[in-house]
Amino acid sequence: MSQLPNSIEARDIAFQMHSYTDARRHEEMGPLVIEKGEGIYVTDNHGKRYIEGMSGLWSVALGFGEKRLVEAATRQMETLPYYHTFTHKSHGPSVELAEKLIGMAPVPMSKVYFTNSGSEANDTAIKLIWYRSNALGQPERKKIISRVKGYHGVTLASASLTGLPNNHRSFDLPIAGILHTTCPHYRTMARDGEDEAAFAKRCAQDLEDMILAEGPETIAAFFAEPVMGAGGVIVPPDGYWEAVQPVLKKYGILFVADEVICGFGRTGEMFGTTTYKLQPDMMTLSKQLSSSYVPISALLVNDTVYQPIADESHRIGVLGHGYTASGHPVASAVALENLKIIEERDLLGHVKDISPRFMSRLTGLLTHPLAIETRGIGLIGAVEVSHEAFAATPGALGGKMNLEMQERGLISRNMGDALAFCPPLITTEKQINEIFDIAEASLDAVAKAVG
Repeated sequence: MSQLPNSIEARDIAFQMHSYTDARRHEEMGPLVIEKGEGIYVTDNHGKRYIEGMSGLWSVALGFGEKRLVEAATRQMETLPYYHTFTHKSHGPSVELAEKLIGMAPVPMSKVYFTNSGSEANDTAIKLIWYRSNALGQPERKKIISRVKGYHGVTLASASLTGLPNNHRSFDLPIAGILHTTCPHYRTMARDGEDEAAFAKRCAQDLEDMILAEGPETIAAFFAEPVMGAGGVIVPPDGYWEAVQPVLKKYGILFVADEVICGFGRTGEMFGTTTYKLQPDMMTLSKQLSSSYVPISALLVNDTVYQPIADESHRIGVLGHGYTASGHPVASAVALENLKIIEERDLLGHVKDISPRFMSRLTGLLTHPLAIETRGIGLIGAVEVSHEAFAATPGALGGKMNLEMQERGLISRNMGDALAFCPPLITTEKQINEIFDIAEASLDAVAKAVG
């Protein structure tokens, strides 16, 4: 037997596959190995400290090392480390969390179904939408519309909802019946001479045209993020949601708000649904629900959705769907404590207080010759750099910027040529300045390198 590699980097290359990674390039460059975290900072296995400018994956609301979450997990592990919610079984933490989420919901909701990731929550939503259509005697009403550049996950169905080409290429996706309408990104999608108001109305018209072309009786639901996250932090233009929602109501199409990134304070309100005055029939939640200390997600459904599903499960004798860890007691206990901390510390108020500084520093990047757009709201934003300045393929300059910031101690994420900033909700004004000081220095360094 050959000798096994010794360093953790070598062992990683030898044994592990990674998400959103070029596998061959990873074999050459290896991983950044993070060993510990505290507050908004993480430290690698060589002792170098970084600002985690992405909250991990848009998700660590309370930062790293929040002892109350560790204690909540420990208490629950000592009491009931696992139980399920199949076949009329339940346990206290999942009941309490479901009750809490129904009480927090920005629009009337009836029931909560727990899953383990945003992908699973959206996948489950699709299944239940199809199930409901059959229950209503509308077997033809199965098509689902999402948006170009939308992000809803990576399972077969949720990846089909996702409107990003690399989530489809060589996976034989999207599956049949998933459609994609116009992305509400004004700078790249508007026509010549079209102002934002006209663009918002056209997005709604494009949606209605698709519905009419496919047949309104075949369209079951529309999935959308209040603010698009992994598609490049795309903030909808004024009037967009006011134009889109009446189209859905006109044709009796369910609206699923994907709050996986926006939920629990990211936009300055508890939900993006509140920020944009949305009226969804279903909501998917994850990430900041537990600050990602433990995997958990949730699907909220209103009574219009729930009642036909309940009737159909009674007719069949069972709702044939479930996950081993749905409503896991440890994850539920951590989520409850996480939500309690968000409320006790008024982190929504904190986000509102520091968002002006965040947005000011973000928009200030536009003065740099490499920057072509900034966009954001609350404590989420992005700067887009012009790949033309690098004379290379789209995404090359963004990738170079991402590595430069990491070298300088700031972890971001480039989505093509858009660099995202999504720091923990606990971030201070001083730390916001640190983030953007590094971003500015990185822009200068990259400009010098490619100039």
